[in-house]
Amino acid sequence: MKGVVLAGGTGSRLSPLTRVTNKHLLPVYDKPMVYYPIQTLVNAGIQEILLVTGGKNAGEFLRLLGNGRDFGLKHINYSYQEGEGGIAEALGLAEHFADGEPVCVVLGDNIIENNIHDAVCNFKKQACGAKILLKEVQDAGRFGVAEIRADRVISIEEKPSRPKSNYAVIGIYLYDSTVFQKIRRLKPSGRGELEITDVNNFYIEERNLSYEILEGWWTDAGTFESLLRANNLVAETGANKVPSERLAERALTREVGR
Repeated sequence: MKGVVLAGGTGSRLSPLTRVTNKHLLPVYDKPMVYYPIQTLVNAGIQEILLVTGGKNAGEFLRLLGNGRDFGLKHINYSYQEGEGGIAEALGLAEHFADGEPVCVVLGDNIIENNIHDAVCNFKKQACGAKILLKEVQDAGRFGVAEIRADRVISIEEKPSRPKSNYAVIGIYLYDSTVFQKIRRLKPSGRGELEITDVNNFYIEERNLSYEILEGWWTDAGTFESLLRANNLVAETGANKVPSERLAERALTREVGR
């Protein structure tokens, strides 16, 4: 399995901070924002990673990340998205990189407390299809929202005014190789972008979309409020814990509770 980090966009909701840099280069506590999704992939055992970015600050990612030595990687691949065609368009640039293999896609402003290692392993057991990660939130209308019935996702609605559930689709997706065929079938939404929600709904139509509920906290960092929350959560509890760290914490908790 290969990993893709999507770190494009204008970051207009974080202006004026983003007038001189890409939002994914902004600090979240003690690291640049883009470090967190890359570490999420590395902790899941994924070593081949493509970073898709765009805009006038794309070269700064190469200066910051180089070949990925900070993450124990031998190499990081880069791709450039021209314009603002949306998340699905950015993912479409990874087709050559994926080369027929499944991909784990992480949005560049997504930060999680724990690890997606188990979800990645479970997806590898699927013969085909896709898997999304969900998290119950209070402000679901800010995100894509999954409607679940009988342990199955039956629909996903993007930023609904009346959410059908509190389960937000977080920015971590696992896809088989047919995702690129589905992207080519997309038509621009009302905001002129190719929507990742439409890709996921194609998989739902095929009855080929599974889901898991993410353990631990999750936040995006694309608004001033969520960027502040991300900084506070990372400072207080840390992020991207590997499985051994979680097990050690649980053992310590049981010991203290005796």
